[in-house]
Amino acid sequence: MQKYIQFADALSAWFGKAFAWLIILMTVGMSYEVMVRYLFNRPTPWALDISFMMYGTLFMMGGAYTLSRGGHVRGDFLYRLWSDRTQARVDLVLYLIFFFPGILALIFAGWKYAARSWSYGEVSVNSPAGIPIYQFKTVIVAAGILLFFQGIAQVMRCIICIRTGTWPPLDHDVEETETILMQQEANEHPHGPA
Repeated sequence: MQKYIQFADALSAWFGKAFAWLIILMTVGMSYEVMVRYLFNRPTPWALDISFMMYGTLFMMGGAYTLSRGGHVRGDFLYRLWSDRTQARVDLVLYLIFFFPGILALIFAGWKYAARSWSYGEVSVNSPAGIPIYQFKTVIVAAGILLFFQGIAQVMRCIICIRTGTWPPLDHDVEETETILMQQEANEHPHGPA
């Protein structure tokens, strides 16, 4: 199980980090659009569509990476009070009842949606540029498949935690700002507030 978890985490991280570069492309594209629109009064017909597609792709392809790092939003106000085993049992049930059916629906519905879009070379109706969007709709399927693989790893984490009583460690290549600030505060005042 550990080898599969490592594989899924590495796969999710690779895709998440690769698609994170879209942030730079979006920034450059939107900066260019603002410049030509307001300085030269020559707006581009493609900027809105391209920004939507890049942001959507970034969001969808980063989902599995975020899941692998425990970064998705959850109702921690109760969850954090439970023992690790209870957390793992609840997570396991929720993955089986909600996560996997939802992800499978995303994959199969996305496949039909993308196939139809490819069959007639769908273009955006939001701008006169007629930007092709069939490739963007394929991202729905790819994101679903990545989430499915990562979901299997998360189920394995739950099983390990139920057996051992502790969660297997997550990779931490990113950290919440709140956590960093709390650690800094603890380091500056190791014996509590003065």
